[in-house]
Amino acid sequence: MFCKVINHDQQNLDSYLTLKREIQLARKIQRKLLNGEKPILINSQVSGFSIPASMIGGDYFDFYPLSDGKVRIIIGDVMGKGIPAAMLMILTRGAFRSAAEVTEGPGETLTSMNKAIFKDLRTLSSFVTVFCADWDPNTGSLVYANAGHYMPVLVRGNTETFELPDLKGVMLGGLPDQVYQEKEIRLLEGDTLFFYTDGIVEAQNCHGEMFQIERLHETLMQNAHKTASELETIVIDTLTNFTEGLPQKDDITMVILKVGTGKDQQR
Repeated sequence: MFCKVINHDQQNLDSYLTLKREIQLARKIQRKLLNGEKPILINSQVSGFSIPASMIGGDYFDFYPLSDGKVRIIIGDVMGKGIPAAMLMILTRGAFRSAAEVTEGPGETLTSMNKAIFKDLRTLSSFVTVFCADWDPNTGSLVYANAGHYMPVLVRGNTETFELPDLKGVMLGGLPDQVYQEKEIRLLEGDTLFFYTDGIVEAQNCHGEMFQIERLHETLMQNAHKTASELETIVIDTLTNFTEGLPQKDDITMVILKVGTGKDQQR
């Protein structure tokens, strides 16, 4: 009997260690996918950063260089957290990468993605909010489409801060035949465009207060002159100070586009 108890405990320990290794491997794979090759621009900067609330998360961002010199940018948030959300994040990434190769704009990309993963999302009773944009570094044109996600914040070079003109769209997995519309805006030299997920504005302090969009606007406006990587650190530090070290409840993800001078060329 004693030996059986020892063997049972050893089996439990082995199972725990195996699961821990697999979760760590999944986290490593996810981090590699989120930190893949990014377009390097001569005059402008584009960067992305994500902190999962648990070992692995369901937030997603990506960059896809297009043949005409544009860059397709996407940010998304899968309903839920942990391993289930991470699995759906990988599904979303695959749908985006496949759609980006054959679609002409962000609206078509979201339409194609929804068609590709709608049944899977419905089967799992889940959905994904996504914002997708094509940025032309040579003209400053930003064409975008939205699937139920937060609108990015635009900081003009003169420190005027506002969200992009609103464009509504149903989240991926919401309707089977949704067609996503597009809007266009011109980005100017010195502009900063900040894409984000709800883990930033919904972060709470010990009093139950949320960080909210107003604090984000203020932080971006005060630091718009910083580089993309510096701005990432400032936003995270500001959130950490606000939450006073409380455990992170949701994934935190951001993408920062800073428009430089002249024309850019991808390398």
